[in-house]
Amino acid sequence: MAGNGLPALGRVKLSDLVPLEGLPSDSYKLSVSTLSQSLAQYSAAIIQLSTSDGALLRSSLESARLYFQHKPSYPSADVIHSDDSREWCKTSGYHADPQQWQETYDFRPGLTPSEPTSDIEFPPAGLSDIFSLLGRAARDILDAISFYLNLRSSPFTEILDNVPLRNREISSSVLSVCCHARPSFQGAQHHGLTTQEDGQLGMFSDHEHQVDRSLVTIVKSDRPGLHVRDFHGHWVLVDGDLGPQEAIVYPGLALYQATAGYISPALHRTDIGNQQGSMYGRCSLSFKLMPKSMTNLNCTEMRAAGHGVEAQFQLPVPVDDFMQRSTDQLLNRSNFPTFNFPTVQDGPWIDEMLVQDL
Repeated sequence: MAGNGLPALGRVKLSDLVPLEGLPSDSYKLSVSTLSQSLAQYSAAIIQLSTSDGALLRSSLESARLYFQHKPSYPSADVIHSDDSREWCKTSGYHADPQQWQETYDFRPGLTPSEPTSDIEFPPAGLSDIFSLLGRAARDILDAISFYLNLRSSPFTEILDNVPLRNREISSSVLSVCCHARPSFQGAQHHGLTTQEDGQLGMFSDHEHQVDRSLVTIVKSDRPGLHVRDFHGHWVLVDGDLGPQEAIVYPGLALYQATAGYISPALHRTDIGNQQGSMYGRCSLSFKLMPKSMTNLNCTEMRAAGHGVEAQFQLPVPVDDFMQRSTDQLLNRSNFPTFNFPTVQDGPWIDEMLVQDL
């Protein structure tokens, strides 16, 4: 029941989610349980990184602020974001979306140059190291979710990129360095005020919410503003009290599809109005673990583990086709599963998790 759930967003140490040979340790089972309950209740969780990894993220965010501050106020037509789903695995470099008051630099290994290509413009620092760091973290988190669902080890390997990438391969996963609401960027006329549930005014983009098409997304920002809709339909500020070594993780549509709807995707939005006194706006690092092109999303592993698979998930879906479908086609909110949450002490056993249709 909801009363047995977590009182707040779950916090887990990433080091406790690293799988080891042999029987699972108590700390691993407890961390997996906390992570999975938090994803079920809040559609997000907090992961705690090491001190050195946290310092790397903060350094890159500092570099990102300077990078975007030197971008022009009026972006040229060739960098305006087109949201073309056919290009989902080809985005690289700088692009802007004035309607969202957002600028993005996409780092995609195999496509994005690892070294500056110009003496005039230098990309944010440390992206290669951060891509590697968050990529490992996302895979460990995905394995932890698989453990909770009683799937075999690394069940999604066939739809993930090679590690490391082979010759001429381009990464499906991407590290996006984002800047919302930079004062000198001309996008302020395309957003509106919204009254939040606590009575405070929030300024969000014209789109009510977004849903990532990733398996797992990890986000680290330099200031609060990320809201995720929880199990009860309430918008929750999930990065309001993050420590310097903490980041947010949430599931995406690809994981929803691959788990036959057992893991609901996070509906999220960003408050771009709480930037008083900031000359840089709100900067964030967002790593999206994506399924690779030319593979299929299917629920074979879920069936093998004894889970029921509804009709809408029975047939395999080509990843490229999946990425080009509209969100409404992929996401039927009335079919979101509801969870009865076991207490944390009960451990992460799928037979303690009741799933039923709304």
